[in-house]
Amino acid sequence: MTQSSLQDPPSPKPSLWALSPLFVFTGFYLLIALIAQDFYKVPIAVAFLLASAWSIVITKGMSLSRKIDYFSAGTANRNILMMIWIFILAGAFAQSAKAMGSIDATVNLALFILPDNLLMAGIFIAACFISLSVGTSVGTIVALTPVAIGIAEKSGIPLPFMVGIVVGGAFFGDNLSFISDTTIAATRTQGCAMSDKFKANSLIVIPAALLVTLFYIYEGTGMGHVVPVSQVEWIKVLPYLIVLGMAIAGINVFAVLAIGIAATGIIGAATQSCMPLIWINAMGKGIADMGELIIVTLMAGGMLEMIRLNGGITYIIDKLTSRIRGRRGAEGCIAAIVCLCNLCTANNTIAIITVGSITKDISEKFRINPSKSASLLDTFSCLTQALIPYGAQLLMATGLSGISPVGIMRYLYYPFVMGAFAILAILFRFPRKYSAPFRRQ
Repeated sequence: MTQSSLQDPPSPKPSLWALSPLFVFTGFYLLIALIAQDFYKVPIAVAFLLASAWSIVITKGMSLSRKIDYFSAGTANRNILMMIWIFILAGAFAQSAKAMGSIDATVNLALFILPDNLLMAGIFIAACFISLSVGTSVGTIVALTPVAIGIAEKSGIPLPFMVGIVVGGAFFGDNLSFISDTTIAATRTQGCAMSDKFKANSLIVIPAALLVTLFYIYEGTGMGHVVPVSQVEWIKVLPYLIVLGMAIAGINVFAVLAIGIAATGIIGAATQSCMPLIWINAMGKGIADMGELIIVTLMAGGMLEMIRLNGGITYIIDKLTSRIRGRRGAEGCIAAIVCLCNLCTANNTIAIITVGSITKDISEKFRINPSKSASLLDTFSCLTQALIPYGAQLLMATGLSGISPVGIMRYLYYPFVMGAFAILAILFRFPRKYSAPFRRQ
C-alpha cells in the first residue's frame, strides 16, 4: 500500500504521548551506554527497533495491519528512499576509490599542499567551501570523510575528531548556500529574497566559522612535522577531482557518484592498481557495509511517520505558539519550533516546510523581518540536524568511518558555536538591520 492511498485522520490531535518513541530511543541508547560504559558499543539499530515497535503499539484506533501500513508508508517516503540510494552509491564509490588507491593519493595530496599545523583548519575550510558550492551537507560528507579518515590514520589525530571537522564544515554550506534545499525552503516560506536571507544569515554564522577556524589553527600549532609525505600519484587523484568538480558544477548527486564509480574502475584498470574483478568486489563490499545504515534509515522513517500521525508535531506547534511574548519571544519560538519539528522528522528541509506557514504568521504578527525569520529557520534546523544521531549526515559519516554517531557529536564544534551565535542574535537583537520592527509591504 502506497503512502498516497492511506488517508490520515482529518486533523491529528496534539499529543505529548506521540513523542514518546523519541524518549524510548534516547532512554534505551543512554541506558545501554551507561551499562557498557562505552557509547561506541550501543547497538543503534536495536534502539531504533525498540522505538519503532513502541510507535506502533501506542497508535490507537486502527488494526495492527493498518498501523504497519502507515509505518511502511513512512519508510517508503520519497526523501527516505532518495537517501538510501545515495548511501548505496556512496558506499560503492568510497570502497572502490579505496581499492584503487584514490583515497591514499588524495590524502597524500592534502598532506603535500597543507603544512601539518594547518591540516585541521584546511579540512574544515575545504568542507565549508565544498558545501557552500554544492548546497548539500551529505554530498560534502561523502566526498571528504574518506580523506579525513586517511589523514587521521597517518597523522595520529583522533578519527572522531577529523570526521567531526568534516561534518561541522558540511553544515556551513547547507545553511548558507543559494542552492541548498534548506535555503530555498526557508526563503520561499517566509517570502524573502535569497540575497537578503544570505546577508542576515552570514552575519550570524560567518563569525562562528572564523572562530572555529582559529581554534583548529591553534590546535594544530603543536603538531610539528609528524606526517611523512609520500609521493603523490596524480592520476589516482582524478576520481575525487572529477566528483568534486561535477558536484561544484551542480550536477545531480546520483550522476556524480555513478561517474565517480566508473572513473575508479577505468583508472584502476589503466594503472593496474585495481583490476575489474577486484573493483566489482570492492563495490559489493561498499554496498554491504551500508546495510545497517539503510536499515536504521528505514526504521527512522517509519517511526517518525507514526509520531506525525499521532499528533506529535501538532503538539509541539500548539504548545510553543501559545507562549509567545514580544519579538524576542517570537524569534525564540521560531527557533524552538523548527528544532523540535526537526527532531521528529530527521530532515531539516521537511522541518522548515512543515512549520513554514505558522512561522510566517508569527513573523507578521510580531513584525519580524522575513530575512531574519528565514535565517533562524535555516540555522536552527541545521543545528538540530547536526546533533541528532539518526540524521542522514551523522548516519552517513558513521557508515563511512565505522564509528559511533555519539562519538562524532562531541567534536561538532562548528554547529555548537553556530547555535550559540544564533541564540545571541536573538537575545541581543543582532544583526541590527534585520532585527528592527518590520512591516511587510
